Amino acid sequence: MTLTAPRPDSRIRDGRLDPEVIRRDFPILATESHGHPLVFLDSASTSQKPLAVIEAVDTYYREYNANVHRGIYEIGERSTAAYEAARSAVARFINAPDAHEVVFTRNATEAINLVAYAWGRKNINRGDAIVLTEMEHHANLVPWQLLAQERDGDLEFIPITDDGVLRQDVYDVLLRLKPKLVAFTHVSNTLGTINPVVEMTKMAHDAGALVLIDGAQAVPHVPVDVQAIGADFYAFSGHKMLGPTGSGALWARRELLEAMPPFMAGGDMIRDVHLRRSEWNDIPWKFEAGTPDIAAAIGLGVAADYLRELGMERVRDHEQELLTYALIELMREHPDLELYGRMDATIRCGVIPFNVPGVHPHDVAQVLDRSGVAVRAGHHCTMPLHERLELDATARASFNVYTTKADVDALVAGISEVKRIFG
Repeated sequence: MTLTAPRPDSRIRDGRLDPEVIRRDFPILATESHGHPLVFLDSASTSQKPLAVIEAVDTYYREYNANVHRGIYEIGERSTAAYEAARSAVARFINAPDAHEVVFTRNATEAINLVAYAWGRKNINRGDAIVLTEMEHHANLVPWQLLAQERDGDLEFIPITDDGVLRQDVYDVLLRLKPKLVAFTHVSNTLGTINPVVEMTKMAHDAGALVLIDGAQAVPHVPVDVQAIGADFYAFSGHKMLGPTGSGALWARRELLEAMPPFMAGGDMIRDVHLRRSEWNDIPWKFEAGTPDIAAAIGLGVAADYLRELGMERVRDHEQELLTYALIELMREHPDLELYGRMDATIRCGVIPFNVPGVHPHDVAQVLDRSGVAVRAGHHCTMPLHERLELDATARASFNVYTTKADVDALVAGISEVKRIFG
């Protein structure tokens, strides 16, 4: 089936996103799974890709595949220009003051590890505290565990309430420990909770700490302005925001990047190399050793422009409306369904973890799959959060710009089928 991308202006109707039109940008959504139209409700794991991104990656490999920052021939210069244009597009998307403060990485995980190695091993010493939260993805937990073990530092955690909201009163107490760093997620990948990042950042700075924010689940769903937030580091993945896998970025304040040693060493991150010493390149290239995934970075830039053209305020409004509809329909049709997180779409993104009583989440996901409905089942890389909620696992439905109310209806119907099969 051949798809023709809709006109950009047709994706917005009466000031709101039209997901039915937007879906035509995503070829995979025209396919079937087990003989049913694909209903993709696992966007928190990875998002689908619009034609604009797919074609940008394809065009790179077809027309100007060459290394960046090296060749002075035509396609080499075109490759470099497209790569750096993508950096500028990402900077615009998050309102970074300077595109040179955007470091391309493979994903948010690599971005956080970059900070843990390059900043952490230079600044964290014995007894220094790092404050995290109970809701962190493993990517914003395990790197700090390793750092604390190596440097003999201390990890402290902001607990959550039973409905998945951070205990700000405890956070205030933990800040009295004068931590060197506070690191927390902008949006929980399991509960969808949107944390008050501006307020939390200010509190941390007032206590003398730097702030790292894991924005992997925020950039696809809410407006992100790193200048307004005021954090020191902001990490995110491209594959969750309609971009290619293997793409992501770290934004950090220039003075921090300039003071940090390199994360990895090799080609392109150097200015001058001798047998016994080297001089580092300028930022951001100091942190981009070797040949990068050029096509993925270019695709990420296109994805950033795609979302920016839709308007992140409209993206947020669409998702909030869809989440409200989903919670109402799920509770109405399945009042015994176990739902987690605060039932308030104003402080929550389009992520719904749930359990069907008496049925393992893997069985739930498998039955839903037979109806073409794709959801995640497991601990979603948040095992400590599941332990806090006394859960082994959950099923999770998650939304994006292409999700419709019909997708939600398919989920609701699929849960009925789960109950029928398991009695």
